[in-house]
Amino acid sequence: MYSRKKTVEELPTELTVVWSCSSEECKGWMRDNFSLSEAPVCFLCQSPMVKEERMLAVVANTSFSHQK
Repeated sequence: MYSRKKTVEELPTELTVVWSCSSEECKGWMRDNFSLSEAPVCFLCQSPMVKEERMLAVVANTSFSHQK
C-alpha cells in the first residue's frame, strides 16, 4: 500500500472590498467586483448591504466589465 497525501497549496490573499448583509441574523456577503449594483440588497434576506474589507483569496472576475 502507499500513502496518498495531497499537498495543500497556499492561495494568495489580498484585502478585498465586499458587501456584507446589515442584518445580524444573516451571514450573506459578496465581493464588490461581483456586484451588479452600487447599493445591493442581500440575496438571502433582502436587507441592505454595507461595504467592508476582508482578507480573501485572490479571484479575478472576467465575466463582465465592472464599472462604478
